[in-house]
Amino acid sequence: MIDKIDLSGNNYKVSDSFYKYATKRIGKLDRYLPRANKKDVVAKIVVTEVDKPHNNKYTISVAMEIPGGKVITAKDDCSNVFAGIDILEAKLKGQIRRFKLESTPHLSRKGLKSLFIKKS
Repeated sequence: MIDKIDLSGNNYKVSDSFYKYATKRIGKLDRYLPRANKKDVVAKIVVTEVDKPHNNKYTISVAMEIPGGKVITAKDDCSNVFAGIDILEAKLKGQIRRFKLESTPHLSRKGLKSLFIKKS
């Protein structure tokens, strides 16, 4: 589980239930990271209330800093902050899997191609 998660809000007061939900959903994304990068991952979540008079539009952005200088980000506009976290979790999961393919030598696409192409 990602231990270092910073959650802040612009024009939005973060409730305890949303804090617990966001840390639970984003915190479990470390299972998709390579083993060497799991320890020092820092996630920053920012929730911004966009449509203040109507109170129905939010922008949520998540940035995950992975050791080695890699930053994985995702952003979404939604009307429900809980649903927005679910959408961002799916976006980040795909980006982390692509990062893992690129960073792990035995999972690289070149290595997989050589397995399936017959050499004459």
